[in-house]
Amino acid sequence: MNGGRDHGGGLDAAVAQYGGPKSDWLDLSTGINPVPYPVGPIPAESWTALPDTAARDRLIRAARTFWNVPDTAEIVAAPGASSLIARMPALSGEDRVHIPGPTYNEHAAAFRAHGRQGGEDPRAPVHVHVHPNNPDGRLCPAGALGGRALTIIDESFCDVMPERSHVARTAEQGVVVLKSFGKFWGLAGLRLGFAIGRRETLRPKDRPSIEDLLGPWSVSGPALDLGARALGDESWAQATRARLAQDSARLDAIMHKKDARSVGGATLFRLYEVDDAQDWQDRLARGKVWSRIFPYSTRWLRLGLPAPERWQQLEAAL
Repeated sequence: MNGGRDHGGGLDAAVAQYGGPKSDWLDLSTGINPVPYPVGPIPAESWTALPDTAARDRLIRAARTFWNVPDTAEIVAAPGASSLIARMPALSGEDRVHIPGPTYNEHAAAFRAHGRQGGEDPRAPVHVHVHPNNPDGRLCPAGALGGRALTIIDESFCDVMPERSHVARTAEQGVVVLKSFGKFWGLAGLRLGFAIGRRETLRPKDRPSIEDLLGPWSVSGPALDLGARALGDESWAQATRARLAQDSARLDAIMHKKDARSVGGATLFRLYEVDDAQDWQDRLARGKVWSRIFPYSTRWLRLGLPAPERWQQLEAAL
């Protein structure tokens, strides 16, 4: 349905197959917070002027405080975590990469694009861990990190559980933590992500740095402004974590009544084992609810959370 790489989303294709106006559809195929951070007013100059150093510095300071980044680590802002994932292979020339799966497939795709194949050999000098993992929510133990040429920790979904973050490990050489703004804050269209690591990790000798690869003005003025504001709003973050926990428990209860078994996830998305994942996706789609299934499992179904006013549509589709 999605074509190309295996992703959530693909709602346009679902609409084309099952019909109905796009506005009628409830897209639960992604793990994006359905109650986004309030955008509010954006200063006019953020739209009309090139992004300036002061705005970037405000964003970086807010990110450092929010994630409690070690003083010895640098933070690079980028137009989305995906743009950073695509550039991670440039940080090391090592050929062997350990990417324990199943997991988010863009990491392996990035290394393939650089002529390197990801595998599941823990002896490889480069490791990639998604923490919590997508789609099953497994957490990477601290003992599996560090001590090699490059360790990439994708924490795109970790802001729901900040106490489990490995960002403190970025004080170590060779460790990079990636953060996504779109998931927890629900503003995926803003395109904002972060790489955190020591200077010599993000700017290796005899290789281009992440900032060099991104080029100048890589983050838009509106993203700099809104990102700094959101990262500084700890009260919103705390309230959002509580709501997501309640809503994920509510989703579990609904699905359990339909004989779906919980097999993992985080509070932004839930993973269920069902008798026939394709049949479940078709049934939900007939009720204009789009879900996520996987090419490597005939029984796994992943659902994001509905917006507060859309729960009835999910229950009717079930």
